[in-house]
Amino acid sequence: MSKSKLPAFSVRDFFQRFPDDEACLTHIMEVRFGMKHVCRKCGVESTFHRMTERRAFACASCGDHLYPTAGTVFEDTRTPLQLWFYAIYLFVTTRHGVSGKELQRQLGVTYKTAWRMGMKIRELIGGVDGFEMLAGHVELDEAYVGGRRKGKRGRGAEGKTVVMGMKERGGKVRTEVIPNVKKDTLRGVVLRNVETGATVSTDELMSYGLLEGDGYTHGRVKHSDKEWAIYDYRTDETYSTNHVESFWKLFKASVRSTHIHVSSKYMDRYLNEFAFRSNHRDRQNAMFDLIVSRV
Repeated sequence: MSKSKLPAFSVRDFFQRFPDDEACLTHIMEVRFGMKHVCRKCGVESTFHRMTERRAFACASCGDHLYPTAGTVFEDTRTPLQLWFYAIYLFVTTRHGVSGKELQRQLGVTYKTAWRMGMKIRELIGGVDGFEMLAGHVELDEAYVGGRRKGKRGRGAEGKTVVMGMKERGGKVRTEVIPNVKKDTLRGVVLRNVETGATVSTDELMSYGLLEGDGYTHGRVKHSDKEWAIYDYRTDETYSTNHVESFWKLFKASVRSTHIHVSSKYMDRYLNEFAFRSNHRDRQNAMFDLIVSRV
């Protein structure tokens, strides 16, 4: 098979890299502290050696014990570290996410354990990228996610979770769960996430009308008139929301095909997971190490 067709991080690669719990523990030590660093007790830059009967490493200078899983999701777990690592591997290599039932089947654990592991991994993912204001040209669009109910569709539909998406062209996507689509709500989300002075594209929703007063260059597309992109020769900008709408299309497809339903209570975790995967597409090894470094 040609290199272009080989997966970036295959199952074979995973088990070669992490054949047992020992390799997993060593990796945690390396990404959290390093096998050589300044000892917290003696203050000497020293190497650390694996202890045989504990999940610990000992300082070569003073013998102080360092437990790399302390203070992490792995600290008190009875689930083997290799299963945790394989669960993280599934999260970074799948396109549409991993359900609790799929983790149960793949790992051979109870559904309760699989569900808890999945939620912990999503929580870790939420803190990986840190925060950086979006700049340049940013597309904004809100969406409604949830179970099916009879009645009105789209804006105003009952029983849905309202979510806001912001996609920087050529950059990252950021999401946020919001209570409604009123002007004050949308304005607050934009001010928190998008640099003043940026160019923003939205649809015709009236709540976006305040953005020009806050220092943004604002362009609209009127979907009701089947308008999907417009070019403004004065600013030499093409305004559209196609990129952020594509993100919502893929996210909703993921919910339908993988999770069936996502509750409002945990919606932010699923959004963070999908945004992380979108932001780091084709960097599976790096994605894996980013998550493990935040355990």
